[in-house]
Amino acid sequence: MTAFQQAQRVRDALFSAFVARGFASFGAGSRILLPFRTGNPHLIEIGRSVLVGPSSWLMVPRVDEGTPVIHLGDRVRMNQTSITAVREVTIGDAVDLARGVYISDHMHGFDDVGVPIRDQPLVRVAPVRIGAGAWLGQNVVVMPGVTIGEGAVIGANSVVTRDVPAHTVAVGAPARVLREVRAAS
Repeated sequence: MTAFQQAQRVRDALFSAFVARGFASFGAGSRILLPFRTGNPHLIEIGRSVLVGPSSWLMVPRVDEGTPVIHLGDRVRMNQTSITAVREVTIGDAVDLARGVYISDHMHGFDDVGVPIRDQPLVRVAPVRIGAGAWLGQNVVVMPGVTIGEGAVIGANSVVTRDVPAHTVAVGAPARVLREVRAAS
C-alpha cells in the first residue's frame, strides 16, 4: 500500500469517527469514504462493518418521520450509491450495491406544467426494502414501493419498478425475473 493510500485510509477513519455521533446509529467497524454527502443523518441508521464508498449520498430531504428512515444492515457495501428517503428505505445485512445504484422511496411530481418540477410535491412515497444478501449491479435504479427479496440479483442498468422475489435474477428496464438462483449441490 502506498503512502497516499495509507493517508486516505487514516483520513476516512478519522472522518467516520468524527461524524458517527451525528447518525441515529453507527455500527462498530463501519467506514465512510470521502467524498460523501448526507442530509439529516440523525434519521439514518448504519449497521456494523458497513462500507459507504466514495461519492455516495445518503439523503433524507424532508423530515416527515420522527424516527430513522434509512436503515443499512450489517456488512452492507456500497460504491457511489445514492439513497434518498422520506418514509423508509431498508437495506438488509450483507447487501452489495455496485457503483451508481440509485434507491428512492419517492418521486418528484411533474403534472403541473406551470410549476418547475423541483417545486412540485413529492409523489408515490412508499417504503423500499432490499433483503439480506441481495446484489444490485452497476447503475441499478430502485423505484418507490419496491421489495427486492433476500439473495436476489439485479443486473446492471436495470430499473426495478415492482417487487423481485427472493433468490431470483432480474434484469432490464423495467426489470423482469429471468430465473431462480438455486443452492449449490
